[in-house]
Parts: sequence; structure tokens; C-alpha cells
Amino acid sequence: MKPTIKDVARLAEVSISTVSRVMNAPETVVPGKRDRVIEAIKELKYQPNAFARGLIYKKSFTLGLLIPDIENLYFAGVIRGMQDACIKLGYSLMICNTDRDKERMLSYIDTFHEKQVDGIVFASDVLYPEYYEKLVDCRIPFVLVSSHSDEYEVPSVEVDDELAAYEAVKFLIELGHKEIGMIGFNHDNSVSGPPRVAGFVRALTESGLERNVEKIKYANHRFEHAYQASHELFSDYPELTAVFCVADEFAMGTISYLKDRNILVPGQVSVIGFDNLRMSGMFIPKLTTIAQPIYQLGYRAAEKLHELLTTGSVAVMKEKMEHKLIVRESSREK
Repeated sequence: MKPTIKDVARLAEVSISTVSRVMNAPETVVPGKRDRVIEAIKELKYQPNAFARGLIYKKSFTLGLLIPDIENLYFAGVIRGMQDACIKLGYSLMICNTDRDKERMLSYIDTFHEKQVDGIVFASDVLYPEYYEKLVDCRIPFVLVSSHSDEYEVPSVEVDDELAAYEAVKFLIELGHKEIGMIGFNHDNSVSGPPRVAGFVRALTESGLERNVEKIKYANHRFEHAYQASHELFSDYPELTAVFCVADEFAMGTISYLKDRNILVPGQVSVIGFDNLRMSGMFIPKLTTIAQPIYQLGYRAAEKLHELLTTGSVAVMKEKMEHKLIVRESSREK
């Protein structure tokens, strides 16, 4: 039969209330009794809850994940990858949605500290000094996914955003497009936004198309924001024949705007996205896009955090994963 708290108490020669206090407030129990209870728990393999397990091994076997927008399909893939890795590695996963709100972010870090998570994965957001200082003060190991820090030496895993954007725009240029615009992330709350703009600019400059580098409008991570940004972009630059969007959701917003204006995609305007969400192959027209290994990013982030927790360091501090151009229906030769 499965051992009970009574069995633990009997073996440790203490009361049931003492066993309970050892599991819930061990500092209130004298060391001798506390040690006997812990030894009894180990011997009987008594595990009434995660806390008891953590008491024995000095770990909670729980990881925390901080994501900025749980409604974004990109993060569904990251979560799935991280969850599968956690199952393999023996962890539970706690997820908090921050909405890129600083106060909420700091509150969630406190919550993770109170829950005694072993480590945190911090996804797709700027590592502001107050976040870094809070995490360091709480002594919680953490890893960045789809993000990086130039200021702090923090383990990270992501794609090369600048190179990926460069290759996307280079592809449009090779199709014969010379009037190319861009829908980008607002820089105020984006890690990947600036390098993707840099890739856009590099591709244009190398091809002698410098006049296009200012043909950029910015949006706040949602379809409807990209729709409005597309209106602004084509109002200012109606001559555009191609648009690079820094997210598939932005590409969908752009195509929807163009459809409402009776502008054909790809007949009159080619559109390329970034991410390769599952929806990108279901959308009409099917999206040409830069594929990130979204699932693998989440999986690798959990593995990297486990490596940090078990060895105290990581073999590769700033890790880059491969991206890939996926050509579908939303692009064509000029």
C-alpha cells in the first residue's frame, strides 16, 4: 500500500503534526526531529505533494515561463516545445502572461520566487534592468528564448533575426521587386524588431535600393495593428509592389488590408511573413514566410535551463537556431 503520513510519523517516532510542520514550515522543527522525518520520507518514498518532493531533493521540479501574449500563436508553439521537454526532464511548467506590463512582470517574478520554481524561461521581451536585478536578487536561474541581452551575460536561444530578415528581403529583390516596404514591430517593446529592420536595410542597401529604407511602418504585435499600419504604408507609398512583414500575423493583416482595397496578392503586391505559424499554410493565399523552429526553440530553452540548473553553466551562452525560407503563394516575380 502507498505509505501515509501516519507511517512517516511512526517511523520517525514523531507526531503527525510534526511531519506536517516539517513539510510546510521546516524551520519551526528542531533539527534532530526534522532530519528523522526527512529520512523517513526518503525511506518510505512518501510523496504527498510536490512540496515534499522538493524538501527531500531541495528542488521544486518546476520551471516558470514568462510570455508576453498567450493569445499569439507563436507562443503556443514555444509552450508546446517547452512542455514536452519538461515532461522528458521531469519538471512541471507554470506559465504567466505578462502583456508586456512591467508591474505585472515583476509581480510574476515574485510569484515564481514564492512558489520556489527552480528556474525561469523569459520569452520574447526586453530584459530591462529592473527585471534582471529582480531575478538576480531572487537567485532564480533563467534563460531567454526568442530574445537576447547585449547588456547582461544571460543564456539565450533564438534565430538570427537580422540575417533572416535580410534573406527575406533579398528574396523579394531577386523576384524583381524594387519598391519594397516593411511592417515592423514597434521598437519600444521589441527585441527582434531592430535587427529585422537592420536586415531589411542591409538587403536594400546592398542592392542599391536605399530609397526604400524609410518605407517602414510599425505595429504593436496584433493583426489589427498591422492592418492599420498597412493603410498608412500604402497611403504614403502607393507604388509598393512588395512588403516584408516581421510576423505572419502582420502579413495576414497586410493581405487583408490589400484585399479590402481590391489589390491582388500576389498579382499586384507580394507579401512575405516571418514565423511560419500553422495558420500560414491555411491562410489564403498561403504565406511565403521565414520559418522559425518555434517548437524547437521552446524545447531547447527548457533543455538549456536544465543544463544551467544541473551544471551551473551552459556550453553555448548565446545560441542561434536555423531559420528557413518557405515559398508559398503570397509572392511572385515582378
